[in-house]
Formats: sequence, C-alpha cells, structure tokens
Amino acid sequence: MLVDKSANRANTRRTVFFQRCSVGVVTACATSLALAHSIEGGDASFVASINGPAIGPFIYLGAKHMVTGYDHLLFLVGVIFFLYRPADVIKYVTLFAVGHSITLLAGVLGGLQVNAYLIDAIIGLSIVYKAFENLGGFERLLGFTIDARLAVFIFGLFHGLGLATKLQEFSLSDNGLVTNIISFNMGVEIGQILALSGVFILLTLWRTTESYLRHAFTTNIVLMTGGILLTFYQLNGYFLTGY
Repeated sequence: MLVDKSANRANTRRTVFFQRCSVGVVTACATSLALAHSIEGGDASFVASINGPAIGPFIYLGAKHMVTGYDHLLFLVGVIFFLYRPADVIKYVTLFAVGHSITLLAGVLGGLQVNAYLIDAIIGLSIVYKAFENLGGFERLLGFTIDARLAVFIFGLFHGLGLATKLQEFSLSDNGLVTNIISFNMGVEIGQILALSGVFILLTLWRTTESYLRHAFTTNIVLMTGGILLTFYQLNGYFLTGY
C-alpha cells in the first residue's frame, strides 16, 4: 500500500511538472509574439558591415534566429504535437525546411520583395491553422480536411519569406553573398533541429502521463491565441505604417 501510494504521488508530481513545463513554455512564447524577432544590436551591426564570406558567423546568426524565433517554433510545436514517431516528425519538418529554404534563398538572392508585416501576419495565421487542425476544427466544424503535408510545405514557403525580410532590411554586400546566405540557412536548420529535439523530448515525456490528452485542448487553444495575437499585431503595424 505504501509503495502504491508513493508511486501514485511520484506519478502525480511528474504529471504536474510536465504539464506546467509544456503549457508554460507555450504560454511564454505566445505572450512574446507581439515582440516579433528581428536581427538587432551587435548582430545587426555585424550583418551591415560584413564584406566577404563569413560562414561561421552566419551559421550562428541563422541558428540564433530560429531558436529565438517564437513564430517559427510555435508553428512547429503545433506540427509535431500529435506526431509520435520520429520518422513522421522528420518527414514534416523536412517539408517545412524545404519550403522555407526555397523562399529564403529566392527572397535574398533573387530579390523577391514582400511586405514584412503581411508575411508575418500570414505566419501568425499558420499557427492558428495548425492549432485549429489539431483540435479537429476543419473536420468537425467545416466538414473537410486539408492535406497536412501540403499545408506544412506551403506555410514553410511563407516562413522562409519571413526570414528573408529580416535580411532584406540590410544592404548586404555582393561579395560572399551566396556563401553567407547559404550559411545562414544552414544555421536555421541547425537551430531548428536543436529546438525541436528539446520540444520532442518534452512532449514524449509528457505523453507518458495522463495529463497529456487531458490538456491537449488547452495547449492548442494557447497556440491558437498566440497566432491570433501575432496576426493582429502585424496587421496593425501594416496599417499604421501606411503600406
């Protein structure tokens, strides 16, 4: 009896711990969405002054941008939330990576110009979409489903444009530009792998408790709220700046 009670108490504490960690991380990210990330401070000075290939620094900048990119990470949290097999996680994350790599390179190297506010608003909507899909909203409320693989790829294109707009804020030197942008993209992938590895481990541990499915609805509502906040914040910036 004492052993059973101790085991139950330990399981309860573990359940509460992972529940608070998971929901707390998502909540913290959601409340930070209004401060959409960009390249600032010393990083901005470095990017503006660079003239020539700088592989290591640009890999670092790309990784840092992804790890601190709440909008990109929240979307990917939604993507992997109900993916249990590592193979499925790799498949969807690869689709996202291919999408954002295409438009990141096309935006910076090909000169594809887009409005940063509108792109970031669409990125916010991508979070809303994924949370809504996780809740079964399309099938239960609208009577249809969307191919999740296609949606992840398409939204990856928009996320890549969002990354491109951050670099387009600077007058980048043509000397070493291709090398630096490819290095930046490599850094983005490294940062994505590091961040998602931690999220997937946390989700896997949380799934061993009863609270996972019990609080899945709340967690995705928080994700959706974060996406809505980001969308309206960016649209507000779009109209206030007179675009």
